[in-house]
Amino acid sequence: MILENKIETRTEDKSTITDQAEVILAHRYYLKDTDGDVIENSSQLFSRVASAVASIDIQYGKLPVDAQLTEKEFYNIMSNLEFVPNSPTLMNAGTEQGTLSACFVLPLEDSMEGIMKAAHDAAMVQKFGGGTGFALSKLRPKGDRIKSTHGIACGPIEVLKTLSRVSSMITQGGKRDGANMAVMSIYHPDILEFIECKKVEGEIHNFNISVGVDSNFMKAVEGNMDYNLINPKTNEVAGSLNAREVFDKIVYGAWRNGEPGMIFLDQVNKDNHVTETYGEMIATNPCGEQPLLGNESCNLGSINLAKFYQKADGPSHSWDEKVDWNRLEWVTRKSVHFLDNVIDANKYATADIEEMTKATRKIGLGIMGFADLLIQMQIPYESQLARDAGSKIMKSVREWADDESKQLAKSRGAFPAWENSNYDKQTEVYRNHCRLTVAPTGTISMIADTSSGIEPTFALAWKKQNILEGKTLNYVNKYFEQDARKHGFYSEDLMDYLAEGGSLATVPEVPDWAKAVYATAPEISPEDHVLMQAAFQKACDSGISKTINFPNSATKEDVEDAYMLAWKEACKGITVYRAGSREKEVLVKGNADKSEQPTLTGFEIEENVIDKTVDIKCCATPNVVFADGCETCKSCGWSACLIS
Repeated sequence: MILENKIETRTEDKSTITDQAEVILAHRYYLKDTDGDVIENSSQLFSRVASAVASIDIQYGKLPVDAQLTEKEFYNIMSNLEFVPNSPTLMNAGTEQGTLSACFVLPLEDSMEGIMKAAHDAAMVQKFGGGTGFALSKLRPKGDRIKSTHGIACGPIEVLKTLSRVSSMITQGGKRDGANMAVMSIYHPDILEFIECKKVEGEIHNFNISVGVDSNFMKAVEGNMDYNLINPKTNEVAGSLNAREVFDKIVYGAWRNGEPGMIFLDQVNKDNHVTETYGEMIATNPCGEQPLLGNESCNLGSINLAKFYQKADGPSHSWDEKVDWNRLEWVTRKSVHFLDNVIDANKYATADIEEMTKATRKIGLGIMGFADLLIQMQIPYESQLARDAGSKIMKSVREWADDESKQLAKSRGAFPAWENSNYDKQTEVYRNHCRLTVAPTGTISMIADTSSGIEPTFALAWKKQNILEGKTLNYVNKYFEQDARKHGFYSEDLMDYLAEGGSLATVPEVPDWAKAVYATAPEISPEDHVLMQAAFQKACDSGISKTINFPNSATKEDVEDAYMLAWKEACKGITVYRAGSREKEVLVKGNADKSEQPTLTGFEIEENVIDKTVDIKCCATPNVVFADGCETCKSCGWSACLIS
């Protein structure tokens, strides 16, 4: 169904911009004068972005008055925090910089010229706020002879270190450190070196790494079989390894410090409809949710599901009566229109990127606030009902996004590469090669004051220190505080205990229903994390950024089970994190000193749960979590992942 264009317009509620969001916006997003002073507010930011993006309508034959209507609609969905585009769009739309894309994959060819071009293009992309992904799979292995110079190849890992050093020189858009992803095929002769390349913490620090696998390899793991390594330069067999032994090394690395992740490339390429023309997708953006071809970019934006909760009239026994489906459809369609316009409003770092991006016109519409929607509906994240809700919502968003892309194709034309795609030419005429992805939304979810991506709530309370003349304040999840006060279990002692890293599950005075509804990410079982990702993946034509959280006590076998489950559930990738597994810990949930155990006056505590913290280069009072597919500071909005 196509909704009437004139669906009720909601009036902006300026109070929806929280004090924390204002700090983040002022620090990273608002325009500043030559002295560094802020010269815009949230309304002006959203107006700037809406105007720049909506003006593209005129290029497609719309009258200025129609473009003005589109501008109002774009402003409306952003100012109401129902939809928020990725950070580069918020930062740069309507400015001279103009780079609006968040995600890029750059080709890395097996030649000195190809490597140097990749380094140059990465620097240009990162200069204005883009995150880059590379596939090392085409590079000849270490020790191979180079005929043209009679030299010896340094190998992919040395190339990776070079790219890392280049990235370290770049502060993205003057606002962020470099963010990158490196992927290597499981069949590459140097795969063992790649798996171990981040064993020493701090090396190649600005790259995430993932191993690209397929079902043939995973079946070989199950059968404890050997498999062949293939030299990418000659396509000849270069040896063999035992699949189980290699998989064990991957699992051990992930257990040790969260890397490498895994990308299931055969699942990824099931949604690649231009394989015959452009080849397979073998790399992703830094957080892994957006597989891309070489020189492709993707423009991301997320719908805030928490905004679509509605109280059902009268007695209700069905969760879907509590979702404003009409409004959600309308916002979905406007968001697709917005992101398609972004492709044309963009200024590209290189001509190759512009050409490839416009050939496929990929967009990445995602969601955030899912956990907050569940909380409002009193549905535990760790339940089949929650997964059913997530699956239905994503399926609906997919149907509306697909249809809106088809409607845009009628007036603007299909994406240029469509003619040579394997889409059904009679029924699948799309404006955009793919439409959906689920990004981490680390920073924009804080701007929207909502939970990130499809992640559960990471913490119910946290501390913000050294503000207001040295005072320390507690920040509390707004829904939890409301329910705690309403049902009579609120106390300052409880909030202090939670802010110090204590677990709600250990407090007998809190009712069981609240413990279930407000279970945090570290308390959710890894299996339930994976199953939730799989529930959303069924309707998502790109990938999903999701962290599978483990307690520090998790075993290597636990991590192995999660990796195998992700493959069997047809996920496109998996990222895990075991609490406390990094020497330089960035998971902030409590005190820096584990010896400082939290206590809760007046309550009997069954056990204490504390994770350590370290200082980072983001703000004076870092409060960083690794829970949303990337590292994000809840105080200032700093993020290790660009795509938020």
